[in-house]
Amino acid sequence: MSETPVAIVVAVAKNGIIGREGSLPWRVRADLRRFRSTTMGKPIVMGRKTFQSLPGALDGRANIVVTRERGFSAEGVEVAHDFEDAIALAQTAAARLGADEICVIGGASLFGEALPLARRIYFTEIDAEPAGDVAFPAFDRAAWRENAREALPADGGDTAGAVFTILERA
Repeated sequence: MSETPVAIVVAVAKNGIIGREGSLPWRVRADLRRFRSTTMGKPIVMGRKTFQSLPGALDGRANIVVTRERGFSAEGVEVAHDFEDAIALAQTAAARLGADEICVIGGASLFGEALPLARRIYFTEIDAEPAGDVAFPAFDRAAWRENAREALPADGGDTAGAVFTILERA
């Protein structure tokens, strides 16, 4: 069985912020739709806090939650206690689902662990500089080449516009 590549799916404000008090500090509906279409049918790996910010397991995807809490369980998710175990579970799920990649969707510490492995980053830059308590880890953008770019203008109910890019490891 060949290894399924790892991708990161993230929305980052201009100041590096990705979260505030367990939620997104902006609303960009086009990005939420893109997130759903990008991750559908694939294993998604997330930390416990990211999972708890969601309404529950995301449908149509294999949900894998990484936590140090030994007694943690939730309906519709597989639990791993470290990143390596999560990726192993995701590899098995990807083979079962016929998925072409594994998506790491947060939070910051998992993004940091995924960056050296990732072959692709679905990177949405939010056109805002909100206050927040979680930031995306620093990474060398020169090590990545942009192969897609799309403006996501603010629409009714949105709090910011954004630019969606797909970065491939150079």
